[in-house]
Amino acid sequence: MTILVTGGAGFIGSNFVLDWLAASDEAVLNVDKLTYAGNLHNLAALSGDPRHIFVRGDIGDAQLMGALLAQHQPRAVLNFAAESHVDRSILGPAEFIQTNIWGTFQLLEQVRAYWAALDASAKATFRLLHVSTDEVYGSLAASEPAFTETNRYEPNSPYSASKAASDHLVRAYHHTYGVPVLTTNCSNNYGPLHFPEKLIPLMIVNAQAGKPLPVYGDGMQIRDWLYVKDHCSAIRSVLAGGRVGETYNIGGWNEKPNLDIVHTVCDLLDELKPRADQQSYRTQITYVTDRPGHDRRYAINARKIERELGWKPAETFETGIRKTVQWYLDNPQWVAQVQSGAYREWVATQYAQA
Repeated sequence: MTILVTGGAGFIGSNFVLDWLAASDEAVLNVDKLTYAGNLHNLAALSGDPRHIFVRGDIGDAQLMGALLAQHQPRAVLNFAAESHVDRSILGPAEFIQTNIWGTFQLLEQVRAYWAALDASAKATFRLLHVSTDEVYGSLAASEPAFTETNRYEPNSPYSASKAASDHLVRAYHHTYGVPVLTTNCSNNYGPLHFPEKLIPLMIVNAQAGKPLPVYGDGMQIRDWLYVKDHCSAIRSVLAGGRVGETYNIGGWNEKPNLDIVHTVCDLLDELKPRADQQSYRTQITYVTDRPGHDRRYAINARKIERELGWKPAETFETGIRKTVQWYLDNPQWVAQVQSGAYREWVATQYAQA
């Protein structure tokens, strides 16, 4: 048996592939375009492992995806492939439209044709699991209840709009063509192998380099934080037992303002790798102009997946963030490898206003 994972060299995808093969002998066909955030070094532990088959490719390449499905006959497709950084979507939305909408459409077309040709037993057990985000629901006021699976979609950035469109396409292919789909909408992930443009890894990397720790606006934007390995276990649960056509929200039950996150990272670094001058890393915090259309609060109600599938996160934020900071301290070579010239140019451009 084989599963096909798209975007399996990125942050969440690579964690999923590593966790899957640590727990199962079922082979993984891993297709990734290897854009700036896709990194084969994430999968170095699988070098030479015959259970891991890597193909560099684009989910928007219909010919390639059709051929791979026909050749490997996967029992499931898990779609992690996406452009995912809000700031990048504001500066250059075209890539987000191309990958998240057009790419998902092309993948759906190839999966639909493949699924339709399966024999009755294989057809009944096949699943397409589409990994999405809580950002499709828009922004919450401080007093509003957390997002449930029935919340109206109100995306506010080109990124979240492109993911919302992909979710709608997945839903439509189930209702129109019968494709057996599952959709998951997760909150902010953090953990090992996270490209250092997102908040937590950026703070860890900049702190150690003696650089400013840029905080947007007043830093009081609230997010729910989900340890990436908890997200991976939730996806395995949905794939194994989720009801076809259903959406499952996956959250960590950890609503926290961004500034609190930055303070926590600084305090852990003060403990685990103190500055030579004995000052706190908090002294490096710098407030920068808030980004356009910055959503104020996200929160996930994850009761449905707990009620139906018995899933709950294993990590608290306190245990997960300590593991995350320690991983970055223990893996300086990985950090150095991903910090290409293009990455440094991006960070300098984005935070020039600091």
